[in-house]
Amino acid sequence: MSDDDEIEPRLGKQRSTPIRRGRSYMSQVLQAANLAGGIKSGGGSRGRFHGNRSGVGVGVGRVLASRDRFAAFRQRRVMVKSRIVRLDRAKGMNAARAHLRYIQRDGVTREGTPGQLYTAEQEKADGRAFLERADGDKHQFRFIVSAEDGQSYGDLKSLTRRMMTQMEQDLGTKLDWVAVDHFNTGHPHSHIVVRGKDERGRDLVIGREYLTGGIRERAAELVSLDLGPRTDMEISDRLHREMEQERLTSIDRRLLRDMDRERIVEAVDRDPVQQSLRAGRLQKLGRLGLAGEIAPGRWRLAEGTDDVLRRMGERGDIIRTMQRAFTDHGLERVAADYAIADPATMIPIVGQVVERGLSDEINDRHYLIVDATDGRSHYVDIGKGDATDPIPAGALVRIDPKSTVARAVDRTVTEIASAHGGHYSIDIHLSHDPNATQTFAETHVRRLEAMRRGLAREGSGVEREADGTWIIAPDHIERAAAFEAQRAKTAPVIVDTLSALPLDRQVFSDGATWLDRQLVGAEVEPPRDAGFGREVREALDRRRQWLIAQGLAREEQGRTVIRTNLLATLRRRELARVAGQLSSELGLGYAEARNGERIEGLYRRPVELASGRYALIEKSREFTLVPWRPVLERHIGKEVSGIVRGDAINWTIGRQRGGPSIS
Repeated sequence: MSDDDEIEPRLGKQRSTPIRRGRSYMSQVLQAANLAGGIKSGGGSRGRFHGNRSGVGVGVGRVLASRDRFAAFRQRRVMVKSRIVRLDRAKGMNAARAHLRYIQRDGVTREGTPGQLYTAEQEKADGRAFLERADGDKHQFRFIVSAEDGQSYGDLKSLTRRMMTQMEQDLGTKLDWVAVDHFNTGHPHSHIVVRGKDERGRDLVIGREYLTGGIRERAAELVSLDLGPRTDMEISDRLHREMEQERLTSIDRRLLRDMDRERIVEAVDRDPVQQSLRAGRLQKLGRLGLAGEIAPGRWRLAEGTDDVLRRMGERGDIIRTMQRAFTDHGLERVAADYAIADPATMIPIVGQVVERGLSDEINDRHYLIVDATDGRSHYVDIGKGDATDPIPAGALVRIDPKSTVARAVDRTVTEIASAHGGHYSIDIHLSHDPNATQTFAETHVRRLEAMRRGLAREGSGVEREADGTWIIAPDHIERAAAFEAQRAKTAPVIVDTLSALPLDRQVFSDGATWLDRQLVGAEVEPPRDAGFGREVREALDRRRQWLIAQGLAREEQGRTVIRTNLLATLRRRELARVAGQLSSELGLGYAEARNGERIEGLYRRPVELASGRYALIEKSREFTLVPWRPVLERHIGKEVSGIVRGDAINWTIGRQRGGPSIS
């Protein structure tokens, strides 16, 4: 035996060479993965766990994603939604503040109280301090983590903290994060916000594979350690339930993965359990019209099968959401009258808000459930949360689809630019149309500014030169339509609040209510005699009787004759009553606003009345109530002035009288 082949034995307890903590943990992961079902052999050299190719965590994400599908069945399932939000753009930090406020909103805990931010060390974290540290960051990460068995946890904080600790080990850096736990849905979940900086102050870039799969696998590991892996019985029961579900399932994904170019797939499988699942699922798809048997054991899947199943699943989720909402509010509605609004085909909806909720928390998509006068119950996607003002339950609203065609202002710009070599400016506009005013031309410039910002990536087709002249593309109308279509993705509908007062409180109100407007309307479509439509019919009858008792209407030859100027009379009655209450509260006299009168003073707050929303304008010795306009929302506590024009006022913000008015 040569010297090279000699072995020097060592006596004592056998042990491995000490290694770093990170590698030790990875060996535990590999061992646990093999016990759960093995790791696919990648061949060649041993893979390294690094993140320096396209963001930290890439290597870990690849290994975690490489586990076979049986390990996934064995594990407890966890849903993780992730989103990267830019903070270095306009309104970026404002949106971040709004998000933190929203996830801490009232009613999200088991006790129905507001949510409380926490961190790795703190039970009560300071959201303002977190945002101050994030000021100047380019981006932040937002996560929603929901374990399928989350209801088994009395407290999600421990799970969240351990998951974030593991993320720090995987990414090789400490993370600055805050979280809130929500228990207001059927699936308890945690909202986590992570700063886009690492511990050295550099931009934190997390690899896509880790974001899309690695975090989910880490969370699933922890839940499996806490609750134990799924038993064979649990796995079998879940998969057999999937066979009959009308949604996209894990069985469907495997069938779609196995089909050939002709979309043909075999029902047979070497594994008897898998064969039973495949055969049963294909039979179900056949009954749904999404698959056809072309030979014994051979099936052809329909085009778009996955999209159809995904939509069916979404519809099922929506119907369950509607059923829960009506149950919670003590309403009985027939499922056959449920409708899911499609902005592309919908007609205007008028009805009472049953519930406003969040359909997609990570992307901030909201919905309304509306009990409508057509006797149907509508689910309406209203888009981003800040696109629609807060609406109380019970409010009456009108919902219209947002137009995706070019506006008249766009056609005017095109006409003027075509006549002036593709150029537009206020001076060119006023020269082209002597009847146009400066204010009117300025609205066209604001439209061009909005298009320039909104279509920056796609190319707005409008460019502003140093002297303020705009260069207009020949296809300006098409670009304007594209701009409207883009805006419709954020807010697909327009929601107008007709009355914040619920229907039952309008019957005996002394103000000018929505019911009164229905009674005096010449072309009001009668409500259907079903659902909320029937409730409206009954409320209208009761309101007629109240008006007759008040001397504001009379019965004549079988019909109700409404007194002239009914709405104005009721409005004055309510204003006088509310003004008396406010006068005692403020210690000021009340001055009624008259048509053509200039109103000047401090805008204090909006006042909700049956007759609508009014603005409280305070002067030195008196106050007045005038119709509220959305432009006032941002100017509480500021000096405003305007001239009353019927039910409208053009406001000027500030003390100056010669400044531009804001309608």
